[in-house]
Amino acid sequence: MFEHIERVPGDAILGLIEAFKKDTNPQKVDLGVGVYRDTQGNTPVMRAVKEAEARLLKNETTKTYIGSHGAPSYGEVVLPMVFGAESSVLKANRASATQSPGGTGALRLAADFIATQLPGKGIWVSDPTWPNHHGIFTAAGIELHKYPYVDPDNRLDFDGMRSALKSIPEGDVVVLHACCHNPTGFDLSHDQWQEVLEIVRERKLLPLIDFAYQGFGEGLDEDAYGVRLLAENLDEAIITSSCSKNFGIYCERTGCLIMVAKNNEQMDNIRSQVAIVARENYSNPPAHGGSIVSEILHDDELTKMWREELTEMRDRINTLRRDFVEALKPYGLDEKYACVAEQRGMFSYTGLTPKQVDRLRDEFGIYMVRSGRANVAGFSHENLPYLAKAIAAVND
Repeated sequence: MFEHIERVPGDAILGLIEAFKKDTNPQKVDLGVGVYRDTQGNTPVMRAVKEAEARLLKNETTKTYIGSHGAPSYGEVVLPMVFGAESSVLKANRASATQSPGGTGALRLAADFIATQLPGKGIWVSDPTWPNHHGIFTAAGIELHKYPYVDPDNRLDFDGMRSALKSIPEGDVVVLHACCHNPTGFDLSHDQWQEVLEIVRERKLLPLIDFAYQGFGEGLDEDAYGVRLLAENLDEAIITSSCSKNFGIYCERTGCLIMVAKNNEQMDNIRSQVAIVARENYSNPPAHGGSIVSEILHDDELTKMWREELTEMRDRINTLRRDFVEALKPYGLDEKYACVAEQRGMFSYTGLTPKQVDRLRDEFGIYMVRSGRANVAGFSHENLPYLAKAIAAVND
């Protein structure tokens, strides 16, 4: 019965990882992987996480299921982190948290909820967006559309985005990146978020806000500006949050689907439907990652330690962005790549063409996806001179 099954092409990023491992160039640089890297090129376990795990190991009494919505203690800390402790949304009990297997799991819950409860509604994603958005929403049977996000000069195309949003059919879903846009790094300003709010409200659109990188842009509260603006001023919204990145617990798959409704009655109805979707997908989410986050954010000492570590990571990335542009100055390329310093988060849409990316890989052992997206955390003060020289060479 399986003889007709065809092999699909391998994942591009996984292919990069394998090619990088086999490369014998002593100066090779990996800018393709989608996780944070420290100065030694490692993805370390945060000190706050290690301490939280030690406490959990000492005090743990059971490995039983935590329920389709996950542990209540996890939602208790994630909701204030996303909305702010004094949020009117929380005071009115308009938001509900469902623990999920990573941000990807939250997105699939959202997709299945939309497909079953809002049949016939289309979903709109930025062009470009995180590639898995396409797979998740298409697999759920939702018709996918795109709105422009980057112009030919590799700048945020807000005019194009605004024009497209104004033409979206009433009631459709629009996917917005809360911060640290993946893959471009281009984020909306406060004024632009305000314009998006007005369009969404006027067109009666449902915003689905992907919040995968809280704390990696400008700060935990600063990065939540758009989420909080829309949630406080609209009756309905969907937010997919991830703690996998900002707590460095990638393999623990720690996410959250947050539903915002007009009132408690609607929320109870929505929550019952989300539980069914979760049950049909994976029954119960994994507990360990959520327990780590809950342990940290319920403890002032651990919260302070975690915030300091996250700040160090964010500051390092933003410094490397500026230093990368500075390293290109001797080659007269600093203005061409100035956008890298303006972008936020781990990723940068460099503007390098597929041909240039291929040359960087083949001639210099520098690996990134062919769209030109680079993981800025792969930069280091040791490899920046080499990167600058290589980029200058492929710009000849």
